Amino acid sequence: MLKRLFVLAGLMVLVGCCAVSPVHAFTAKTLDITVQENTDAVITFSYELSWFENFAVFLQIANPGTELKGALESSYGKPVVVIKADGGESRFMVQGFASKQEQDGIVTMKTPALSFVEAEKILNQYWFAPFISPDFSPAVTRVNFPDDYTEEFYNQISIPAIRHTLGTR
Repeated sequence: MLKRLFVLAGLMVLVGCCAVSPVHAFTAKTLDITVQENTDAVITFSYELSWFENFAVFLQIANPGTELKGALESSYGKPVVVIKADGGESRFMVQGFASKQEQDGIVTMKTPALSFVEAEKILNQYWFAPFISPDFSPAVTRVNFPDDYTEEFYNQISIPAIRHTLGTR
């Protein structure tokens, strides 16, 4: 009986702490987009989850890989395959992510713009939104092209479309 009382008291203190101060939630660390010659892209998103989110993932209430896959498919209208999804990283293959144009032997590729603004808006609609403070802007975003050209962005919630002519810097 005393043991149950201590567990109940501990849970009440934990809930009270969560209600008083926001928990720093989902934090985007890095986003790597590697465009392949055939216009597909491998997108690797690394992030940190709060203890609350890790618990939800453990109970399979929310799956970051599934959520991100759905967001990518609805944003781009392209087939997305989950390669890996766990509590700290998700990797996807997005078919036909970039567009490719070839003229007079010169190949130009263009990636679409990317924004996490909608993800923040969606998250803010959930009941637990007042208790968390997510950060969807990756510390570093890298867009890699087949000729090893890379564009980098820092702490940006939105990334513009990028046009790159292969073989030029």
